[in-house]
Amino acid sequence: MTSKDLDFEELLKQYDYKFQKGDLIKGIVCGYDSQGVMVDIGAKTIALVPSREAADKDENVEKILIKGQEYEFLIIHEEDEDGKFLLSYKKVNQAYALKELEKAKSEEQTILGTVAGIVKGGVLVDISGIRGFVPSSQLRTKETEIEVGTKLELKILTLDMQQNNFILSNKKVYDESVVEARKNVFSQIEPGQIVKGDVVRITDFGAFIDLGGIDGLLPLSQLSWRWIDHPTDILHVGDKIDVEVIAVDHDKQRVSLSLKNLEPDPWLEAEKQIKEGDMVEGTITRIKHFGAFVEVFPGVEALLPHTEVIELQNEKQTILQVGDKVNTYILKFNPTDKRISLTAKEPDLSADTTQASADEEKTE
Repeated sequence: MTSKDLDFEELLKQYDYKFQKGDLIKGIVCGYDSQGVMVDIGAKTIALVPSREAADKDENVEKILIKGQEYEFLIIHEEDEDGKFLLSYKKVNQAYALKELEKAKSEEQTILGTVAGIVKGGVLVDISGIRGFVPSSQLRTKETEIEVGTKLELKILTLDMQQNNFILSNKKVYDESVVEARKNVFSQIEPGQIVKGDVVRITDFGAFIDLGGIDGLLPLSQLSWRWIDHPTDILHVGDKIDVEVIAVDHDKQRVSLSLKNLEPDPWLEAEKQIKEGDMVEGTITRIKHFGAFVEVFPGVEALLPHTEVIELQNEKQTILQVGDKVNTYILKFNPTDKRISLTAKEPDLSADTTQASADEEKTE
């Protein structure tokens, strides 16, 4: 064999390749043309990565596949008459992404997806180039509150790319995080603690406060020492407030809260300034069939019985209403039970004093 024959044999070895459709190969980006990206894979001719197989429509292929850099490609079409192979860069990334997704599903990992579209019944999300679907029932918020580009934490429910079945859940992530948060909060919370929370819901009977994983109930009666008609008189959804924990039920996972306990007890001050027999001016806060409640000291209500209300109305020749100011007398004052009884006329307390003395003599 001559030296010329040896040179020709070596040259043939350089082109002795066995590439076929479905192979993963490495190649170096050597240029760009109107059809896509040109790649040197060591074949007779330069291979081509069509633009659609290199990047999404809104992406610049030259920034995705940089000239002179080596990448991994998938052969999607064997060489044509000119000996040119067609390659895909996106399908390689999708294959690796799919492998990661299968791992995430088996390990129940939380993954991050980007909303790519809002459709009937849910939203489409993009995860490393793979499109998935999140049904409305698996969204924590409504589709109308989500925009294209929004990032969502997701859990994989089903993953079957051959059947084009890639379903995810945003709600499951939230539900699991809430369960974990509830465990943490209940392991640390106890009566008497002062905690911070956000007002998340208001009802006629009180407000629900998010304590960082659990919602505690702030009853209407625990909002203030003063009479409150409705929680919205002093609270609004979104308010951040300090509250005191007054009860924790671990079995039912319920927490009761108080806002008024953070304020000074007005009955302690009233006890210093009010005594039985005193005339007081107060404001009617509520009228019931059995009488009227009158605020006789800031945060302190007393009851004027129905018969006394009628007597006062006859005296004033008017019908009493909420907000009216009235002068009444303290008939009974029990600061321990936080109860005060009123009367329209000045009481004769001497009779009570005489009876009390008689009772003491009998006891002796």
